[in-house]
Amino acid sequence: MSDRFRKLASRLRLRKVRSRFFVSMILLSLLPLCLLGYVSFNIAKNTLTENNASTFAGHLQTSSEVADLLFRNIINLNRFIVLNEELRDDLRDSEIKSSQEQSEMNDRTINRLQRIINSNSFDTRYMDSLCLFDLHYRTYCLGRSDDAGYYEVADKKRAIERTEWYNAAFEDQGKVVFFSYNVIEDKPGTFSSVKLFRDSSDPKGEPIGFIVTNLSTSMFESVFGSNADNGSFLAIDASRAYARVVYPEAAAMEAAQTPGSREELLSSLRNQGYLISEFRNRTTEWSFVHIIKESQLLKDSNRIGTATALIALAIFLVALVISYIVSGSITRPLLRLKRMMVDWNKGSREFEAPFRDDEIGAIGETFKRMVLENEELGAKLTHSKLKEREAELRALQAQIKPHFLYNTLDSIYLMARLRQTDKAATMALALSESFKLSLNKGKETIPLFMELQHIEHYMTIQNIRYDDRFRFEVDVDPGILGMEILKLILQPLVENAIYHGLEPKVGKGSVRVLGQRDGDALLFTVEDDGVGMEDAERMEKGYGLRNVRERLLLYYGASSAFQITSKPGEGTRIRFRIKPFPEEVRAHA
Repeated sequence: MSDRFRKLASRLRLRKVRSRFFVSMILLSLLPLCLLGYVSFNIAKNTLTENNASTFAGHLQTSSEVADLLFRNIINLNRFIVLNEELRDDLRDSEIKSSQEQSEMNDRTINRLQRIINSNSFDTRYMDSLCLFDLHYRTYCLGRSDDAGYYEVADKKRAIERTEWYNAAFEDQGKVVFFSYNVIEDKPGTFSSVKLFRDSSDPKGEPIGFIVTNLSTSMFESVFGSNADNGSFLAIDASRAYARVVYPEAAAMEAAQTPGSREELLSSLRNQGYLISEFRNRTTEWSFVHIIKESQLLKDSNRIGTATALIALAIFLVALVISYIVSGSITRPLLRLKRMMVDWNKGSREFEAPFRDDEIGAIGETFKRMVLENEELGAKLTHSKLKEREAELRALQAQIKPHFLYNTLDSIYLMARLRQTDKAATMALALSESFKLSLNKGKETIPLFMELQHIEHYMTIQNIRYDDRFRFEVDVDPGILGMEILKLILQPLVENAIYHGLEPKVGKGSVRVLGQRDGDALLFTVEDDGVGMEDAERMEKGYGLRNVRERLLLYYGASSAFQITSKPGEGTRIRFRIKPFPEEVRAHA
């Protein structure tokens, strides 16, 4: 155990004296201060969080009580309407009236509703409209036109009785039911309450109509108050399967995009960095919620972290200065060794007298031996670089196939003799651009669109030589055109398709290059409609395809894949798959 500890200590020990001083001063000054700052920040954070939760829990309870007063005002209004004998008589009247009688009844009913509101001093600031429906679903509205909104259709009765809100009000048998949306029309900023109008004179209390009261969500502005610096308030209808944000309207639009339960909605807010306080309203069973960004709440406590960081930085700078001064008095013996190294770097090969027999002396003598060995290694390195350069030139020359160059130059010469100067110029330019792209300034990779340009130059030359026998098609995902791939990967495959597939074919032929994403990899296909062949394995042994396969394996590793399929008389398809390096993907993104 002790041996392991000593080995571990020797690995962790800093070799430079000045570095030891630096680390010691940093550990002695920064770590305690950072720990103190961390503890202070967390205490302040927890205190602010708890105070916020306590404060807004009380605020939400008060807001809920204010909302109950407003909701009870609506409930009492509905009760007074139900108890009005004249309105009950009108609703019990089942006769079908003429248009004039119906108009008179509409005016009479609306006047009665207005008198009920005025005589009892009901607060109607937040009442958008009030509609009374009889058994024939005739509508009498105060504050809007006398129609049923969505349900003003031929079969109005069937349309209304199939709705969720009607059935919920019917099941509650006369209780005022609040809904988080406007039940009869698409009007932003409003929600509704519905009460079944039962006949009090009937022993069974049979329904004779119902009341729909549409309310403005602006009532929540007076319920909650508004202070942007202290977060936001929400009213959420969580009484049904999907939670619905009643207030504010913007939050309702966002919530509508991702419907879910109340727990899922609040969890989503927490994931977005909000602190949440909640209180359940007694009248509506809705949740009144206060949210505030944790970063906004903790901006004061963040000042503690900032101040701690600044103090730590100041102490760190002081520690560096002190360490530098103290370490300088200890490291003076190293200056001689430093001067010797600087002189050697300038070309001097004459050294001073031998060093003393100590640690620094051992370093100095070792350095002298290294200088002598370096002279020998320098000569070997120069020879090695020459060999490497020769190998590089051979690799570059291997990329330019001699027979392609000879054939192209012969064609240019022949065209020049025949005075087909335009074609000769086009071929010469294409050959020049092709070589330029092949060399690519010595870089190993090339953007995909430049590799495709290389193929187009190659096809230009071949179509001039073979009198436009070959058609070249490209179907590549535009999103990958800028990504780097290993150069001269696609072009040799197209060249293989020309020489082994299309050139032996009678008549014209086509070669096609496809490229697309395949998950986190790229998938390329080169296919032709040439003569094909039965033995695809024999084709794989050819120099060109073998070279491409080996380069793919060396550069992209075992994740690359290479496949050849061919049928006589139908053509050949070569497909390979590569996974770009992360830096290439990030550069393209």
